[in-house]
Amino acid sequence: MVNSNETQAQDVLLELDDIHMSFGKVQALAGVSLKIREGEIHSVIGPNGAGKTVMLNCINGLYRPQQGNIYFNKEKINNLKPYKRAMLGIARTFQKVEVFGGMTVLDNIRLGRHIHYRSGIVAGTWYRGKTAREEVRHRSFIEEEIIDLLEIEHIRNKPVGMLPYGLQKRVELGRALALEPKILILDEPLAGLNLEEVEDMARFILDINEEERWRVTCLLVEHDMGVVMDLSDRVFVLNFGNMIIDGVPEEVQNNPEVIKAYLGEEDLYATRR
Repeated sequence: MVNSNETQAQDVLLELDDIHMSFGKVQALAGVSLKIREGEIHSVIGPNGAGKTVMLNCINGLYRPQQGNIYFNKEKINNLKPYKRAMLGIARTFQKVEVFGGMTVLDNIRLGRHIHYRSGIVAGTWYRGKTAREEVRHRSFIEEEIIDLLEIEHIRNKPVGMLPYGLQKRVELGRALALEPKILILDEPLAGLNLEEVEDMARFILDINEEERWRVTCLLVEHDMGVVMDLSDRVFVLNFGNMIIDGVPEEVQNNPEVIKAYLGEEDLYATRR
């Protein structure tokens, strides 16, 4: 994990600058600004309805902010469609698993690899020479890197819809990794998992971030505060669309406004006694 001094010296990979997003009279994001530096795990926490998923949707292009700018590698991406952002290196998993249940594990993961294919329709029809070699190279990456990392060799040919929820989460993560992203957005990856599955998923996230083969910057939205504080280099706190604090885990844990947002006034008073 990157310490705070090292983090300050790193390049900003993703920046949100004064982002506003409203739905009717409901203001989901009210001037949110955030800088995520290359190589870190930056978590976003907040109560239900704080605007966390709305913020992620703005980043990967499902929503377009009504005010403010989003920069990726110093390039403004406000007007780019989601698939264009994926091609830049922004990958995402979702709060509710989004997989193709009738397809195998391998085929689900392969879908995330399509942006790296260079062969055209005609070459793909004949499946010879350059096209065949390209297919072998991509299959090797999926089967030897992703499937090995996520420990899903034993289910590689099974339909995803027949798998337990925890394994479906791994498959969705594998599909995101198939893009070879520069930043991986994880929307509540631990939701619905049992204790053993939570430990496995936390280990996978650390490996993706720290191992030399991957070194992927992660933006994590999660409610499990124990995991957040253990994994994160920095933690960004939202409350009803407003930022409370963006700091290292120790700062966040001891911030009275964070305690108030999560526990309420009475419990805040009790923590001060």
